[in-house]
Amino acid sequence: MNPTQPPFALELKGLHKRFGKTDIICGIDLAVKPGDRVGIIGPNGAGKSTLFNLISGRFAPTQGQVFLNGKRIDGKQPFQINRMGLSRSFQITNIFPTLSVFDNLRCGMLWRLGYKYTFFKFLAGLDDANAQAQALMERVHLDKQRDTLAMHLSYAEQRALELGITIASGASVILLDEPTAGMSQSETRRFIPLIREATEGKTLLMVEHDMGVVFGLADKIAVLDQGELLAFDTPEAVRANAQVQEAYLGSVSTGMPDCGVGPQ
Repeated sequence: MNPTQPPFALELKGLHKRFGKTDIICGIDLAVKPGDRVGIIGPNGAGKSTLFNLISGRFAPTQGQVFLNGKRIDGKQPFQINRMGLSRSFQITNIFPTLSVFDNLRCGMLWRLGYKYTFFKFLAGLDDANAQAQALMERVHLDKQRDTLAMHLSYAEQRALELGITIASGASVILLDEPTAGMSQSETRRFIPLIREATEGKTLLMVEHDMGVVFGLADKIAVLDQGELLAFDTPEAVRANAQVQEAYLGSVSTGMPDCGVGPQ
């Protein structure tokens, strides 16, 4: 990259992951510009979840490097990566069920505001945290549910709350893992503009099986198959890509490839 240009928001260089003798991720190179929205798609077993786990620090790569805003993050713990500016949601909803919507969001931003482990009884006096939690609650369209316990929200509302918690840390790079999983078609249609609005100005990577969501949100689409990156291009170019069509038609061999990476 030109040294006069800002660093990529996220960059993967020669990324490999092997479990035992099985190669899951095979030498992926990927560079995402700040502010881009990237959909990551691929057949079941393509390596999408493993890729997210490598980026977010849940797995260490067998080989290769991961950079966040120009700083190397592979080998760091998930909490360290989060503090460096990357936040991730999961396919299974991860919220505090016995706290209100407002308290869920406020707790999500405490570390960013420098409060770390603040006693809960003192939170009412944290004017900046309260104001920002209110603004975030409106951003994810849950302001009418301010005092509702998270466990009493509808499923789609819980997913919206988790989205709010994910961006509460102020991270510049957001990973969303199946954000519309389990939603009805009507809920999904309403959730697409909410994701777009809530992640405005941030870099977004999203694993999603619903192609309507992917093509409705993504500026670029990365296609994985058998641990390899088949394509990384605009939605229109990916839709017309013969290799992508073949992978989704099931014509590609289902055996896992040998990446040629020895034990590390």
